Amino acid sequence: MENKNNIYPIFDRMLARQDKENLLKQHSVMIWFTGLSGSGKSTIAIALERELHKRGLLCRILDGDNIRSGINNNLGFSEADRVENIRRIAEVSKLFIDTGIITIAAFISPNNDIREMASDIIGKEDFLEIFVSTPLAECEKRDVKGLYAKARKGEIRNFTGISAPFEAPEHPALELDTSKLSLEESVNRLLELILPKVRR
Repeated sequence: MENKNNIYPIFDRMLARQDKENLLKQHSVMIWFTGLSGSGKSTIAIALERELHKRGLLCRILDGDNIRSGINNNLGFSEADRVENIRRIAEVSKLFIDTGIITIAAFISPNNDIREMASDIIGKEDFLEIFVSTPLAECEKRDVKGLYAKARKGEIRNFTGISAPFEAPEHPALELDTSKLSLEESVNRLLELILPKVRR
């Protein structure tokens, strides 16, 4: 007997997303940051969360620190594990979106196929892809975690931007180059995009 025959669905009896959004007085949306390591994804995500919070909007940030130390702590960095990492993140994000929470994800997510998968799971109408397009040279110069230096020495294999490719998004909702834009400028551009979509 297939497992699905053993599942008794309760979705029709659970409160709907709209009920949660009405309670929170906001529309939920997925803000998905993609870009190279060191491009500024997490820094912008944290600053954005603070600005949205100031405006009375409930948010949740997902990034490598809180995902790979918990729900994805059994995954490595093989191609299959990277896909599974993003799939799980997308599924968790969908739960937050369905609860009316503005969800902010900051992940390299290096190719269009993997981001398309995330968008399909979450729902294209809720998915805002933000490309943090800071050039490789600038990211490598920053090298906040010392990862580029290790990758150049061959100590880290399949490192995006060095020994593994990164595909730029074809049609991002917004592009931010932190080598040209200040943090404040980046956040202000995001607020212009996001606030009309989330305010009720």
